[in-house]
Amino acid sequence: MRVPPAWRSDFQDDNSLVFVAADVTDEWSSVAAELDEAFALSQVAAQRGQPITYVVHNDDLLGRRGCGRAMVATGLLSAARTAALELLKSGVPVNVVAIEDGTDPGAIARWAVLVASDGVPTGELIHLGAGHIGKALA
Repeated sequence: MRVPPAWRSDFQDDNSLVFVAADVTDEWSSVAAELDEAFALSQVAAQRGQPITYVVHNDDLLGRRGCGRAMVATGLLSAARTAALELLKSGVPVNVVAIEDGTDPGAIARWAVLVASDGVPTGELIHLGAGHIGKALA
């Protein structure tokens, strides 16, 4: 599990990977390091048959907070959909939860548990909040 320290009390170590995308710079080395860490942790989780949930900022999916953050968010969305296809037969769900500023960490934790349950949904993007309404999304 990789969540901000301030959120740890809201998250249980429930045998799944929750990877919260960090704020990165627009430098490729920063983006690559974040995606490399996500890949390494996801690979271990997949080998163990553990559900994977990526948490990204909704504005990053829309490119509103910089190129680096957008590359990470959309990269994780693409990774989730690809991994979901690869892990479909084994029943391991892989999803993305998109949040907004001020989203309650407890709500994020509850949704992370929900999308990691029962193998469905998988390969999905779940928005918490209404900031995406009326926007063109990937």
